Amino acid sequence: MAYEAQRDGTTDKSPSSPPRSRPLRRQRDFAVFWAAQTLSVLGDSFALIALPLLVLEATGSLARMGLLTAVGGAASVVAAVFAGVVVDRVDRRRLLIGCDLVRTVLYGVIPLVWLFGPRVWLLYAVLPVCEAGGMLFAVGYVTVVRGLVDTGQLTEANGRLNATAAAAGVLGPVCAGVVAAWTGPATAVGVDAASFGVSALCTAFVRFRARPAGADGERTGLWRDLRTGVAFLRGHPVLRSLTLLLFVFSFLTLGLNDLVIYHLKHDLGHDDGTVGTVMAVGALGTVTGALLVARIRRRLGFGAVWTGSVALCGLAFAGIGWARGVPAVAALCAVFLACGGMAGTCSMSLRQEVTPEPLLGRVTSAFWTLHYSAAPIGAAVLTWAADHHGTAPVGLVAGATCVLVAATALFTPIRRS
Repeated sequence: MAYEAQRDGTTDKSPSSPPRSRPLRRQRDFAVFWAAQTLSVLGDSFALIALPLLVLEATGSLARMGLLTAVGGAASVVAAVFAGVVVDRVDRRRLLIGCDLVRTVLYGVIPLVWLFGPRVWLLYAVLPVCEAGGMLFAVGYVTVVRGLVDTGQLTEANGRLNATAAAAGVLGPVCAGVVAAWTGPATAVGVDAASFGVSALCTAFVRFRARPAGADGERTGLWRDLRTGVAFLRGHPVLRSLTLLLFVFSFLTLGLNDLVIYHLKHDLGHDDGTVGTVMAVGALGTVTGALLVARIRRRLGFGAVWTGSVALCGLAFAGIGWARGVPAVAALCAVFLACGGMAGTCSMSLRQEVTPEPLLGRVTSAFWTLHYSAAPIGAAVLTWAADHHGTAPVGLVAGATCVLVAATALFTPIRRS
C-alpha cells in the first residue's frame, strides 16, 4: 500500500480514509490543481488563436488552416488509443508534469524559428507531438480529479475547473488578439509555452489520494488492455449511446474554430484583435455553462441537460455563417461554447461516477478515441467545403445535423439516464 501511495505522489491519504466532506474551496490540493489548470488554459488560449493565424498569415488559405487542425486531431486520436493504458500504469502526477514540460519546449521553439521568417512546415511537425501530449494529459487529468474530490463532488469540481478555465479563456483570446496584432501570432505561441511551464510547477506541489489496492489492474497484453475500455463502453447503455452520437457531433464541430476565424477575417473583413474579442465573448458562455451545469443537472437530470445542450449547439452553429455582424457572431459562439461545455461536463462526470477506478484511464481513452476518431477528417472536410461553397451553407448543414444528433438521443438510454 505504501508503494501505491508513493507512485501517485501521496503521503497521508489512505484508501480507507473517510470521504472528504469539506467544501472544495477548503481543499488545498484541489485548489492548487485548479490554479495550475487555469494558468495552463490562459496560455493555451493564445495558441488557439495564434496557430491558425500563423497559417492564414503565411498561406491565406482556410483549407490549410483546416489541414493543420486535422493533423493535430489525428495525432490526438492515435495517442488516445494508448493513453488509457499508459495512464492506468504510471505515476499520474509525473505524467501530467512531463506532458506540460514537453509542450513548453516544443511550443517555445516556434517563436524562435519565426524570428528568421515563417516556417509553416514547423507547425505541422510540432502540433501533432503537442496534441499527442495533450491527449495523454487530458486522460490523466480526468483520472486525477477523482483522486482529489469525493464522487458526490465530481460534477461541481468539473464545473469549477471548466468555469475558471473558461474565465481564463476570456482574457486569453483578447490578449492573444492584441499581441498578434502588435507583435505577431508567433509571440502569442511563446506565451502559451510559458504557461505550460507554470502549470508543471504548480502540479508538482499537488498531492493526490492513494489509489485503492489493485487499482492498477491486472497486467495483461497491450491488445487486451485496449479492448478492456471498449468492452466497458459497449456494456454500459448510456456510455455506448454517448460514444456513437458524439462520433457524429465531433466530426461536425472540430473545425468550428477555423470557420469562425475565416468568417470574421475573410467574409466580414475584421482584424486579429476582433477575432480575439469574439473568442473571449464565446468563452464567457463556457464560464456561464460551467457554473450552472451542476445545479441544472441536479434539477433536470443528465439526459435532459445533455440532449438540450447538443440541440442548442446545433442551432448556434447553423447561424454563425449567416451572421453579418460581430456581436451576432460573438453571441452565437457564446451559446455554442456554453452548451458544449455543459454537455461535456455532464458526460465527463458520468464517466467518472460509473467507471471502476482500475479502468478509468482505459475507459476514458477508449471513449475519446472512438468518438473523436473521425473528427480530424471532419475538420478537413468542413473547412474545404467552406472554402469552396462559403461558410453560411456549410455551417447550416453542420448545425442542422447536430440538432438531429440531439433528436436521436431521445430514442436512446440517454433520455432516461
